[in-house]
Amino acid sequence: QVRLVESGGGLAQPGGSLGLSCAASGVISSIDVMGWYRQAPGKERELVARATRGGLTIYADSVKGRFTISRDNVKKTVYLQMNSLKPEDTAVYYCYGFLWRDYWGQGTQVTVSS
Repeated sequence: QVRLVESGGGLAQPGGSLGLSCAASGVISSIDVMGWYRQAPGKERELVARATRGGLTIYADSVKGRFTISRDNVKKTVYLQMNSLKPEDTAVYYCYGFLWRDYWGQGTQVTVSS
């Protein structure tokens, strides 16, 4: 059973930076797709960024140029560097993985406020 464990997040001021990481366990092979989704209060969960095992990435338009996703296939870990944070980035961020089926982390809170 694949397990995704997030770390990072917390509180940042507008314009600041935060980093998230998510490590996968319970799997021998590399995860096909790893990424991040987020859900703000009263809103649906939305894609932030995803990266394939081969390095192809996609980003939500709202985070392009500000967020960077990367992954270490050996460590089975995906990272999200978030720069130039805005209050509208406030949400619970969920790690996502796909290997034959979807897997989700427990979520970590990111709050952007002055």
